[in-house]
Amino acid sequence: MSITSSRRGALLLAGAGLLTLSGCTASAPGRSTAGQQAAEPAPSRTPSPAPFDRTAHSVDAPDSIWLVVNKRRPLGGGYVPAVISVAVAHTNPPLLRREAGAAVVALFAAARRDGIELASNSTYRGYAEQQSIYDRNLRQLGRATADHLTAHPGCSEHQTGLAIDIGAASGRCSLATCMGEMPEGKWLAEHAWRYGFLLRYPSDEVAITGYQYEPWHFRYLGVPLAVELHRTGISTLEEFFHLPAAPDYA
Repeated sequence: MSITSSRRGALLLAGAGLLTLSGCTASAPGRSTAGQQAAEPAPSRTPSPAPFDRTAHSVDAPDSIWLVVNKRRPLGGGYVPAVISVAVAHTNPPLLRREAGAAVVALFAAARRDGIELASNSTYRGYAEQQSIYDRNLRQLGRATADHLTAHPGCSEHQTGLAIDIGAASGRCSLATCMGEMPEGKWLAEHAWRYGFLLRYPSDEVAITGYQYEPWHFRYLGVPLAVELHRTGISTLEEFFHLPAAPDYA
């Protein structure tokens, strides 16, 4: 056999081998050796957070921490909450409902860690005490100004035992709007919600709350509601609970 014939035979044999290999049942591209494609895990889904339950507490029951009191939602004269003495710096003995008192202690401690010294200026006031304060302002200021600055007896959040007027330990700007420009007022506006409090009478909601800007007046609501108000950017209880505005006593 010539060299040419031998090469031709080798190429034929090689070709036969290629043909034989091409006819094998080799695994298809992208499949496992077992002939099955590996299953891909299903994409995981992060469940949507449950909507906030606005009915978790009553806005009408006097003992509810979500009670809404304003010029058109009076508490009346008969309600007297169970209050305790709160161990924080103060100008008047601080008396609050137990849950609000514990939150105030935590709030003041957090402020101190940030170099802010606070003092309680006013907390629980009963119906008779509120009557005395209102009557004095009525005599000195006239009805229009008294109604803008002071709640009628039975319409004050202080009667709930859940409200506190907070000032600087120095006494500067105590119960005055300039409190909002002080480090103490700015700290409270930024952090009070973390401890369950709401700045109840903001400067841009007078038409809803009926009261002047009070950067010192904070209302305890509990952490869940305070956090939800902060998250949504809603600054009044009336708006959040879809209640009528209370600009006056009409």
